[in-house]
Amino acid sequence: MNALAKLLDQERHRVESENKLIVTQDPWRLKYHLMPPVGWLNDPNGLCQYQGEYHVFFQYCPYTVDGSGVKLWGHYSSKDLLNWVYRGTPLLADSPWDCHGVYSGSAYIENDHAYLYYTGNVKFPGDYDYINKGRGAATIRVELNPDGTIGQKQKVLDTDDYPEDYSCHIRDPKIWRQDDSYFMVLGARTKDGHGRVLQYQSKDLENWTLLQEIGSLSDFGYMWECPDIFQLAEDDASAIVTPQTHVLSFSPQGLTRDKEHFQNVYQSGYILLDSEKVYLTEEKPYLLDTDTFSEWDYGFDFYAPQTFTDQNGRQLLIAWIGLPDIEDEYQNPTTEHGWQHALSIPRVLTLKSGKIYQEPIPELKNLRQIQRRFEQKGSELFTVLDTRAYELSLPEIRSDRGRLKIGDDLEFTWQAGLCTLQFLNQTGAGRSKRLCRVDKLSSLRLMADHSLLELYLNDGEKVMTTRYYPQQIVHTLKIEGTDLANLWGLA
Repeated sequence: MNALAKLLDQERHRVESENKLIVTQDPWRLKYHLMPPVGWLNDPNGLCQYQGEYHVFFQYCPYTVDGSGVKLWGHYSSKDLLNWVYRGTPLLADSPWDCHGVYSGSAYIENDHAYLYYTGNVKFPGDYDYINKGRGAATIRVELNPDGTIGQKQKVLDTDDYPEDYSCHIRDPKIWRQDDSYFMVLGARTKDGHGRVLQYQSKDLENWTLLQEIGSLSDFGYMWECPDIFQLAEDDASAIVTPQTHVLSFSPQGLTRDKEHFQNVYQSGYILLDSEKVYLTEEKPYLLDTDTFSEWDYGFDFYAPQTFTDQNGRQLLIAWIGLPDIEDEYQNPTTEHGWQHALSIPRVLTLKSGKIYQEPIPELKNLRQIQRRFEQKGSELFTVLDTRAYELSLPEIRSDRGRLKIGDDLEFTWQAGLCTLQFLNQTGAGRSKRLCRVDKLSSLRLMADHSLLELYLNDGEKVMTTRYYPQQIVHTLKIEGTDLANLWGLA
C-alpha cells in the first residue's frame, strides 16, 4: 500500500468510525441485505466465489450519502451467502489512472488466481463537457490475494484503445472465457448519443483487441451500462444435452416509458443472443432486436445487476437496490441517518422456455423462524406482525383477482394478469405506483427486510423491488384472492 493509499484508507476508517453510531441506530437498517457501513453504495462489483468463499465488492463512497465523493470498492465476504464480513476497501483511488474514482468492474477466476478488472475514472482540468472530451476511462486489472488484499495495478486498455467515434463514457468491464480465448465487454456511448457494447478478445488476460461492437436495430438509449454476457442452459429435465444460450444483460439509459415498461428513470434487462454471432469478427456491429429486451425488475429500485457462476454451477445475480438521478421523483430517508442504498439478495437464474426466472437463493430458508398463522375473516386472510423481517408465500393463487395489503401503507393487487404495486401514503418517500403484467398470477413470494421489499411473481417469472419506510413495527397483513398463505419471521 503506497502512502496515498494509506491516507485514503485512514480517512475512510475515520469516517466509518465517526458515523457508525448514528447509522446502526437507524430502525430502517436491513437484516439480511448488504448495505454500506456508512455513506453511499451503488453497483455490485467483482462478484465471485474464490477458494470456497463468496466475495461481493461494491461501489462505495463513505464520505457522503449522495455519492458525490470519490468512489472506492467496498468488500464483503461470506462462506454461506448469509453471514457476511466487511473487509474494508481494498481498491482505492490512489493512482493516476483512477484518481477520481474506482468505477465498476468484475472478477475473473482461473487456475486458483482471482483477477479484478475495473474502470479508472479521471477528469482532466479544463473547460470540458466530460462526455466527449475531458475524461479518461482506462481498464485496469489487479490480482486478488486469498487474504483479501490486492496486487499491483496494471492498465490493460487506455482511452486511446477505444474506437474514435465513441465518447469518454466507456466503462464496467466484464470478463469470461470461451474455448481458448478470453472476452471482455464494456458499456459505451457513441459520440452521436447511442448506447453500445464493445467486445474485446485476449489470449492472456492482459493484451486485448477489439472483436466487435454490439448495438441495436433501432434507437435504444444513449448509454448502455454494466454489460454482462453469460450462458444459461434451458431448464429441461427430459433433455439429455441442454445447449447453452448466451445472454446479454445491460442497463440502458434514455428510454421512454411505454405503459408498464421502462417506468424508472433508467432500466436494466436482458436479451437472448444468437450464440454464433457472439464470437464473430465483423466490421459492422452486431445489431440486436431490442423488442426482445426483457426487464429484470418492475419495481422502483433496481439497477446495474451483475451475475457470476458459483462452485455449484448456479448463475447468481445481485443488483443495486437503488437508481441514479431519482432525486426529483423519490428519496430515501435513511440519508438522515448517514447511509443510502443496498444490494439485492442473490437470485438464482433459470432459463425456461426462452425466459429467465429469478428466485431467492435457497440458503435464505435457513433464516426462517416459527411459522406464523393467519385468521380467516370472511374472504380475507388476516394477521398482525410484530417484525419487519419476514417471508410470505402465496403458493396457490387460483383467483384472477386479489390483493395483498401491508398495514395502511401499500398494496399489491392483481386483476386478469395486470399486477400493481402502489403506495397508499408517504411510506414510499415519493414512490407511487408500478405495473407489471403476467398471463396469470399463480404464486407470490415476498421477502421483506425492514425498509426493503422484493416480490417474486410466478416463481420469479417477474420481480418487483422497492424501498419502503414504515413508521410502526407492528402492522397487519391482509390477503384476498387465495385461501393458502405461509408466513415466517426471519432471524
